[in-house]
Amino acid sequence: MISIYKIKPKFQQLLKPVLKVLYNLGVTANQITLASIFLSLLIGVAFWNAEAYRILFLALPIGLFLRMGLNALDGMMARTYNQQSKKGEILNELGDVVSDVFIFFPLLKYESHILYLVVAFICLGIVNEFSGVMAKIVSGERRYDGPMGKSDRAFIIAIYGLLMFFGVAFSKFSIYIFSVLILLLIISTFTRLNKALK
Repeated sequence: MISIYKIKPKFQQLLKPVLKVLYNLGVTANQITLASIFLSLLIGVAFWNAEAYRILFLALPIGLFLRMGLNALDGMMARTYNQQSKKGEILNELGDVVSDVFIFFPLLKYESHILYLVVAFICLGIVNEFSGVMAKIVSGERRYDGPMGKSDRAFIIAIYGLLMFFGVAFSKFSIYIFSVLILLLIISTFTRLNKALK
């Protein structure tokens, strides 16, 4: 399945110098994870208030790019410098779900005319991440299959932020856009579970 997650190895290569600097500064993998969660909270707050200050919509593309970097760095730090732990794994998995809720919650405000679809999108995102974790329990391998995995959802909401910043009106198309996103989330979830069972 097509997913932005597949470019992660190349992205990680670019982050290696940053990883070395952070390690030399004494930063740990868990601290990076916590920073990612806090950044997500700030993105969500900025997104919620962007109706009054349009420039805050840029918090989505800029903030989500930074979050993607932090999400890559915490895993790299843990693997490269032997900082892997059960606590770190729990923090990482819960952090991803909590962070997504922080970021996507303001959609309830901006897309209130399709509230039920936005709620379904947020909830299915949580289910999608849970299915990836369940796959590890069943098969021993965490699944990240797309379409519409964590990275894909971040990319979509980043584009949403850019469009909102430039004043692009697409509310009449929202019902179709979110319907497609929900369908892709369902496909992704079943793909992860199906591959886990095989």
